[in-house]
Amino acid sequence: MPSEEELFASVDALLNEEPHLPPPAERARLREAAGITQARLATALKTTTQSVKNWENGRSEPKSPRLDAYQRLLNGWAAKYPAPGAVSAAPAAFAAPAASEVETADAPQPVDVPGAGPARPATRSGVTSRRPAVEKAARPAADPRFPHGPLAVLDGDGAAYGAGGIVLDCPATSVVELVEWTLRESGLGAPRLHRNGKDSDPLIVLTAAAAVKLGLPERLEGHEQRRSLRLPEDHPVVKQVVEAKWRLTQRGFGPWARIYRKVQGRERQCVQLAVLSWAALDERSWPGVAEMEPADVARVLGIYARRVITPRGSTAVSGLELMTALRPPTRAVQDPQTGNWVPGHNPGSLGTEPMDPAPPEATPEHPVVVNSGWSGGFLNEEAYQWVRDVSLLSDEECVLPFAVGLDLNTAFLAAAARLVVGLSAPDHFHAPVFNPKIPGSWLVDLSHVEVDPRLPSPFTPDGTRPTGPAWYQTHTVAYAQELGYNVAPIEGYLRRETGAYLDPWHDRLKTAYVDTLADLGVTKELTDVEFLAAMERHKDTDPAMAAVLAAIKATVKGGIGKLRERPQGRKYQEGERWPALQRPTWRPDIRAAVISKARINMHRKLRNMATMTGLYPLAVLSDCVVYPSPGDSPLAFLPYAASGKPQPGGFRLGPTPGLAKLEGIQSMLWAVDLMEQGHNPARHIKGGDAVHDEGE
Repeated sequence: MPSEEELFASVDALLNEEPHLPPPAERARLREAAGITQARLATALKTTTQSVKNWENGRSEPKSPRLDAYQRLLNGWAAKYPAPGAVSAAPAAFAAPAASEVETADAPQPVDVPGAGPARPATRSGVTSRRPAVEKAARPAADPRFPHGPLAVLDGDGAAYGAGGIVLDCPATSVVELVEWTLRESGLGAPRLHRNGKDSDPLIVLTAAAAVKLGLPERLEGHEQRRSLRLPEDHPVVKQVVEAKWRLTQRGFGPWARIYRKVQGRERQCVQLAVLSWAALDERSWPGVAEMEPADVARVLGIYARRVITPRGSTAVSGLELMTALRPPTRAVQDPQTGNWVPGHNPGSLGTEPMDPAPPEATPEHPVVVNSGWSGGFLNEEAYQWVRDVSLLSDEECVLPFAVGLDLNTAFLAAAARLVVGLSAPDHFHAPVFNPKIPGSWLVDLSHVEVDPRLPSPFTPDGTRPTGPAWYQTHTVAYAQELGYNVAPIEGYLRRETGAYLDPWHDRLKTAYVDTLADLGVTKELTDVEFLAAMERHKDTDPAMAAVLAAIKATVKGGIGKLRERPQGRKYQEGERWPALQRPTWRPDIRAAVISKARINMHRKLRNMATMTGLYPLAVLSDCVVYPSPGDSPLAFLPYAASGKPQPGGFRLGPTPGLAKLEGIQSMLWAVDLMEQGHNPARHIKGGDAVHDEGE
């Protein structure tokens, strides 16, 4: 028996232990539930906003005495705001079906779903997962309303493969039965990503055999043009759906179909279907996934759903939906007169109503341009496509043996970090005084800015020097000031209400990207030599996780692109409104801000590299830059201090957004030959003839 002294010593040791904080995600949930911003919390704890962000992202932990104060605050919030499922949530957010590609059904939160019965092991009828469906990252606490995860992949034998290796029996023999089983028995779905948002609808992915079993064609005619594909309205399955009082969104029954009913009370009734054999999973975004076994498809999509969002369409659609899920347009507010809960604007969001851009921010076919007769020019904030003039190559460069391509990890995502954008409509100003803190579009002449001809101009996508006044986004004009030049705007369309709208989007996707690379053996702790070796083999480590990584990268690129979605279809007439304009997230000015910042970031690194190393690029394509090199590795020319650490300001190797990885190596003769033919070596550096994937 232990002595009393030993017991008291053990108890004292427990008392003296540092407070145990809840997981990072729970810290953020509690703060948001209390309605406290990160900045306000930082002020209360006498620290920085970035420190609070780090605590909530798991990058660092507070130290005493802040640790004790933070623990006390979190305990108080935990008592007031229990985790979802323990106590009924706050009044639900409000939404309605949309007419564009990013579509949602009517939106209050679902009620608890009954269990779907006993789950089967992950082996059935000879179908097994080629890899165990277990991920390295810790799982968050399961939501009791969705015990079987966010989605399932249905095969032709009635087996529904879920995330985490679970397999459910699905007795449905028609699409209507499948929808009803999913909502009433499956236990599928995912909790909302923000307390003012809405839960993710369950996703059912159909294999070719499952589609045929449910009465759907195995393939749709003309599957090369997926955007316009849908079943005809007189197809028997569509008729069955309508006769059962279910609805389809305006995109109809295509590769991604949303089937829903009008909201009754607080119950949301909506199911997302994806048909694999109808090319629902684009090979460019989900390499190899459509050909995987159902259990492996469920593993890939399940990891993506947990780290990013339950897929709702293409990765571009999911990227845009993630913005809204993390910054819901409305929140429940109490009417002071009636006491009823009603939808109110959620500060920091883009709201519920679409907003027309300023004429120079629009596209030539946009109604604000056509109806006004605007002829004053447009923003041209695009990524680089530049090749240095061959005549500017020095003899020393030409005799170097290699051309080495560097690719910046998710450059657009890195540019979205702490990016302040406009949240309100633009106001028109004449001869405004430039302010780098005001987001907007400025008409200004930057032709007087001198740039070394061996570098691209920072002000144009093709790297040529401006010839007169043009429209630029705030970051581009601010860079001219940074270079020491005076700027005198002639005109401006500026926004008074501003905010870092993309911050939570950036944080979630950055964490997903870094965690997925870590699962593939590429971690922050690696030396540069180890990093290059790990990147060379990472795609072969686990094809499923490599597919998740590709999807995350496509989500970043596609989500930014969707902010300025152009009209589609041969019948479109210039000046007509197209469906994407009905979205509050049709914001070409935000897209321009991201691309402008990414291009300026690239130019700043190019300039710093020239200063530190005397090296100048041969070509740039979006986030890929090609340098002449004395060796067949980036290590041969990247700048390092005497201590061996990378020099700040230039290109640095690493796995996080904004750092670089090796894109490819070719001979210098190969690069010069392409340049002389007018081609961009950065487009082909990866494989000699392969085209560089812009935005990767």
